[in-house]
Amino acid sequence: MPYHKDKQQAFQAAQQGIEDAQELYAEIVKDSASYGHQLKHLKQEVNEAYAQIENALEVASEHQRAQLERFQQDLRSMVEDVNQY
Repeated sequence: MPYHKDKQQAFQAAQQGIEDAQELYAEIVKDSASYGHQLKHLKQEVNEAYAQIENALEVASEHQRAQLERFQQDLRSMVEDVNQY
């Protein structure tokens, strides 16, 4: 049973990480004076989310793995969008 609990906790941490990154991404104002600070904060959140996803992938079920891979794609899209600006 502890293994299942660890899988669920790892998945939930990854899910929270992606939600935090998406929240920051949505709040970025590209023309604001604080854009650089916002970008730095987003980069931190994205890196943390990637780490949490990698951790969760180590113990994920098939269903969780598919969702975690979608999370990774969402993060890549955010990074690409910000890099284009």
